[in-house]
Amino acid sequence: MQEAEAIVEEATLADQLAERTADLQSLQAQFMNYKRRVDRDKQVDIANAKASVVGVLVPILDDLDRARAHGDLEEGPLRALADKLNTTLTGLGLSEFGAVGDAFDPELHEAVQHEGEGADPVLSVVMRKGYKFGDRVLRHAMVGVADRVGEQPADGSAGAAEESK
Repeated sequence: MQEAEAIVEEATLADQLAERTADLQSLQAQFMNYKRRVDRDKQVDIANAKASVVGVLVPILDDLDRARAHGDLEEGPLRALADKLNTTLTGLGLSEFGAVGDAFDPELHEAVQHEGEGADPVLSVVMRKGYKFGDRVLRHAMVGVADRVGEQPADGSAGAAEESK
């Protein structure tokens, strides 16, 4: 009889051990998921903070570009400061876009002037550069657009129109 009780008690203890082990494994998995989520959120917060700081510095870059165009940054300490600021921000992930001749992209460019029919528009004048920080657009480029001259449009529509004539 004692032998039967010992077997039942042993089975009960084994069941309890399996239940506690499953609980422990579940808690451990939940903790690891929590830790991964916190680490991911921390990286997102860091990226958002960097983008916020860099976004505030964009008007300063505009001022430095105007000074460079005016000839005030050809030499001297202000040139060194401007170069260091540009190098630092580029190293952090800031990039500019919106050069004359680039294809117009409404997700990146704000067109305030348009010349032509609207077939295959390209940037004809850049009034204000656009900036991206990583994949995030900090500021859209303010541009004037015109139709591409002397080249076939990117979609090939002008070549097809010429062939049908």
